[in-house]
Amino acid sequence: MVAQKLHGVALFSKARRPSGAGIYPFRMILSKVWGRRRANVTGAHHVSETVVTEPMTNPDQIGWIGVGKMGNPMATRLIEAGHRLIICDPVAENRASLVARGAEVCAAAGDVAARCGLVFITIPNDAVLAGLIDDSADAGGFAAQIGAGSVVVEMSTVSPHLSERVARTLARRGVAYLRCPISGSTTLARAGKLTALASGDLAAWEAAAPLLDLLAVRKFYLGPGEEARYMKLVLNTLVGATSSILGEALVLGERGGLTPAQMMEVITESAVASPLIAYKKDMIAQMDFSPAFSVTQMIKDFTLITEAGRDKQVPMFVANMILQQYTAASNAGYSEQDFFSLFDWMRGAGGLADPV
Repeated sequence: MVAQKLHGVALFSKARRPSGAGIYPFRMILSKVWGRRRANVTGAHHVSETVVTEPMTNPDQIGWIGVGKMGNPMATRLIEAGHRLIICDPVAENRASLVARGAEVCAAAGDVAARCGLVFITIPNDAVLAGLIDDSADAGGFAAQIGAGSVVVEMSTVSPHLSERVARTLARRGVAYLRCPISGSTTLARAGKLTALASGDLAAWEAAAPLLDLLAVRKFYLGPGEEARYMKLVLNTLVGATSSILGEALVLGERGGLTPAQMMEVITESAVASPLIAYKKDMIAQMDFSPAFSVTQMIKDFTLITEAGRDKQVPMFVANMILQQYTAASNAGYSEQDFFSLFDWMRGAGGLADPV
């Protein structure tokens, strides 16, 4: 099955939500999902240890782990739609606005897991996710506390290799796991206009789809495994490369007497225009690189990209070079600037002082 077909079949439309309530009854969906699983088991010859034999006891409670730069605006949208959230984040500043809107706070991710039937995760990196899924008896954390029949929707940009380990761990617990990295900025997150790239357990996709509808205007189900993780890396490769090649081109033009504003005006009306370049037009024209997505974050993503290339034995000549560019820019003081500040770093390498 292709993504577009599944996209059309699996999505729940807004029209199917109860009018006025803003809350989709995903208890009903989950009951059907797990009931279907139990029915499938009944007719099987062998029952594996990963089979869910009982439905979750608290299917209506939604949890959210990690409410930082992207998680906060997404969680806010669910609360504003009428959903009650239990959240966990170590940074009080991240939690404050959600608590003001009625969210309940748990100090530990394991407490969220124990109380919630559907849990969203938005965390910064592989290391944090690896800690969450330590299900050893003495860990007492998220994976050790989550109940059979629960649904986990992991929305971060993490390595496919780690995501596979998450899948195995959650399967042992009888938990449905949806890989669902999102593409878009904090501005798009606040507006509910992200792109959701999903793969994994189809039951989890069906359960989460009505809630994802509040967060994303484009949703793709790409397959049963790590397809969504690779799709996110594909997109981020192209996004990060855009800043690199555009920066070189702009430095050349500036050395030839053009201003950044002049060039961006022409580029955004040309055959090479794109939504990304249009979005960054004013940033470059004004040389204001306040971060929507930082150089540090891009280094993290390109590290994942190049590592995935090595794992799959794919030569990543350009991606490795771009990673070196972002690393050099970070070392030169651009680490917390927007990743399109690569242009400003390249200006220095090109012998330019302040913008013309």
